Amino acid sequence: MTDTLSEHADRGLRRGEQLVDLAGVGKNYGPIRALHGVDLHVRAGEVTCVLGDNGAGKSTLIKIISGLHPHTSGTLTVDGVERRLGSPREALDLGIATVYQDLAVVPLMPVWRNFFLGSELVAGRYPLAGMRIRDMRRIADEELRKMGITVADIDQPIGTLSGGQRQCVAIARAVYFGARVLILDEPTAALGVKQSGVVLKYIAAARDAGLGVVFITHNPQHAYLVGDHFVILKRGGTVLDAARGTVTLEDLTTQMAGGDELAELSRELERQ
Repeated sequence: MTDTLSEHADRGLRRGEQLVDLAGVGKNYGPIRALHGVDLHVRAGEVTCVLGDNGAGKSTLIKIISGLHPHTSGTLTVDGVERRLGSPREALDLGIATVYQDLAVVPLMPVWRNFFLGSELVAGRYPLAGMRIRDMRRIADEELRKMGITVADIDQPIGTLSGGQRQCVAIARAVYFGARVLILDEPTAALGVKQSGVVLKYIAAARDAGLGVVFITHNPQHAYLVGDHFVILKRGGTVLDAARGTVTLEDLTTQMAGGDELAELSRELERQ
């Protein structure tokens, strides 16, 4: 699986090379401060896990890196150049691809059609251009098979696939279209143990192929299985920023459960 991913992910990157860097980034929506003082480093061949409960600021962070919303403070650097991303297309042009939790797929459309959704191959000139359906069916089937993803029929509606399979199709699509940075928004949130395992294997494969992966999750167990660096957000700020060798799964779980607040509550209950 890793070898086939490497065929597409060879972007001349060196493991550890810094691709995206956020320094003191914040985001305000009018008087509401959704994010403040966040640092994040995305490096080639590494998985950076961003954890936090609902309302912690994970979604806002995704929107900034993916170009959906510009940041209001701090700096965002891509390949050493400071940027203020103005649209998802601009982010894509820089090699930053985002796979959202809802996947942005059309359930009743075939697998191959969703694979090329928004990036269809056409022949001829507008307004007489037609889609190269045969080529898109062949390419989608070949690329999925190279990644070890086999579907019964490339023409079947993507809505008939399992949640894990749909996530893997989305990852394969991003890799095929040149992603160097892959942002995954809660890819295992609605999946069972077996399907989550399939997705985590492809996250590890993308990492081993040299991509910089940002794995957004609220599940510390899943994060620790594949993560190289961990950032925990709470109320828009960072409460933990640690490399894998300096933090344990218990540390992640404790911080996610409330950390110091939980310890204080425990002491109060003991006194009572």
